[in-house]
Amino acid sequence: MIDVDAFATLLADWCLEVGPGQQILIQTTTLAQEPAAALYRAVLDRGGWPLLRLEPPGLAADFFSHASDSHLDGVAGVELAEAQAVDATLCIIANAVANPLAGVAPALLARRARGVTALREALTKRRWALTIWPTAAQAELARMPEAEYAAFLNRALMLDQGDPVAAWSRLRERQAAIIERLAPAREVRIEAPGTDLRLNVAGRTWINSDGRRNMPSGEVFTGPREDSADGTIRFDVPSRARGVEVTGAELTFRAGEVVAAHADVGDEHLQAALATDPGARLLGELGIGTNTGIDRATGSTLLDEKIAGTVHLALGRSYPETGGTNQSALHWDLICDLRRGGCLSVDGEPLVVDGRLVV
Repeated sequence: MIDVDAFATLLADWCLEVGPGQQILIQTTTLAQEPAAALYRAVLDRGGWPLLRLEPPGLAADFFSHASDSHLDGVAGVELAEAQAVDATLCIIANAVANPLAGVAPALLARRARGVTALREALTKRRWALTIWPTAAQAELARMPEAEYAAFLNRALMLDQGDPVAAWSRLRERQAAIIERLAPAREVRIEAPGTDLRLNVAGRTWINSDGRRNMPSGEVFTGPREDSADGTIRFDVPSRARGVEVTGAELTFRAGEVVAAHADVGDEHLQAALATDPGARLLGELGIGTNTGIDRATGSTLLDEKIAGTVHLALGRSYPETGGTNQSALHWDLICDLRRGGCLSVDGEPLVVDGRLVV
């Protein structure tokens, strides 16, 4: 089991760095009531103001069953005002079913993503963090018994270390060495079965994702030049965007834009996502996973994109801090596993070979 107080301490001190007077918005379902309450107490202990939002599981699907056009295309004024007023937001993923939005039409999901643009921008302008709590549904999705999944997540969060904050500090240092190697890079090439893709990253900034925004984390990422992607890539790790599984997605790029796309499972959702807006057909992110505590796919993108020996690309919105300029209501991470005969090279020199970092 995960120690809720240790978890709350990690979130408060590493992810949020809570200070006196800060207003911290905590969002999750009632399945994560125990860690949410522990974080509530931790924020109070540090002089902050915790604002706790607990939802019954299933409300996300209920929204689409009952929403009018105005609901789909906008947000409540009070919700937007709250997002603009708080100092930080933390969301804990705790799902009751494996695919909470599986029955919702892909076009509606894309429409809703456009409708919450103002809310999303308000939240991302402030400190934010995303984490996960083990539930029976997520264990089933990961194909593990509940106790095994909780232990797996405990390792991924580094809560099994004597001092988790120090452990995340060490990971940050290791990733800094990778970034030092990547900083002068111009071309990144990804090769794997069904994959040969080239990207230009010249002049872009690499970000050290050290657990402060995603917990757990373990990746370095940047925004490739928007017109540079050329070639084909096959994503062999199943992905979930907006709660719907997509498996075996294959994308072909020319001059940075997706010109052909297919998925073995979930192709309708893939095509709807690409049609979200013009920016959805461009890349917003290139990331390299480094977390050795995450050694298998679990069905959660938060975890799977951090698997050491994988690379992921995000369709849609760029992170401005990377120098990326692509705008979109979509940001969808898709994962390619390099551990079975793959290579990521930088300006012709291997960096990841068969899933192993060469730094």
